[in-house]
Amino acid sequence: MNGSKGDLQLASFWEHLDELRGAIIRAGLVALVAVVLAFAFKDVLFSLVLAPSRYDFLSYRLLGIQASDIHLINTGLTEQFMTHMRVACYAGLLLSLPYVIYELFRFVSPALYQRERRYAGRLVGSAYAMFMVGTLVNYFIIFPLTVHFLGTYRVSTEVQNMLTLQSYAETLLSMSLIIGLVFELPVLSWILALAGLLKPDWMRQYRRHAVVVILLIAAVITPTTDVFTLLFVSLPIWWLYEASILIVKMTRR
Repeated sequence: MNGSKGDLQLASFWEHLDELRGAIIRAGLVALVAVVLAFAFKDVLFSLVLAPSRYDFLSYRLLGIQASDIHLINTGLTEQFMTHMRVACYAGLLLSLPYVIYELFRFVSPALYQRERRYAGRLVGSAYAMFMVGTLVNYFIIFPLTVHFLGTYRVSTEVQNMLTLQSYAETLLSMSLIIGLVFELPVLSWILALAGLLKPDWMRQYRRHAVVVILLIAAVITPTTDVFTLLFVSLPIWWLYEASILIVKMTRR
């Protein structure tokens, strides 16, 4: 009997391992297809990537900023191709992430109780949605202001700015990732509230301290020195903090 039970457990283990392998393979294939498609549609991809470098970008017109075109240059033999690869990989992974999460969740969900499954679904969906919101906020607000300031900043009229494509793309991708992670603050607060580790009274009590931390984070995120851009970046983060207080309050109830 013990040997039979052990064989069943071993068979069950290998079955679960096969299911996990299948889920990883399917998720990997979808991610690969998304990356290839993003790479193939180069004109569409880089029309979006390079839009903030043009004077008629939507955000400049809405904010009334008199911007000018920023001309990018290429200084390396492989720089344009490698930049194309990096941007396509980031875009493809971002687009395929919902399916990747779905495959992993489908594998894990049978082991969860109904209540746990419900919370896990909300958590994953909220985390992805907030990351996308952060990416859009960076694309339409934070990154254009950064590009406009740094692309036109000069220590002297004798020094001309010559921005490389690699520097431009890496700044866009890194800032998108950082802002996307910052926008996970409400989701993180919700998790801590569910675990009983965070209370709304504490967040209200340390609100002033939080404002200082938010300003420091905004100063790190935006490599600009003007107060306008700093406040423009700080406001969304402060709204996230206030929204987190409401989320923690409702969760505690």
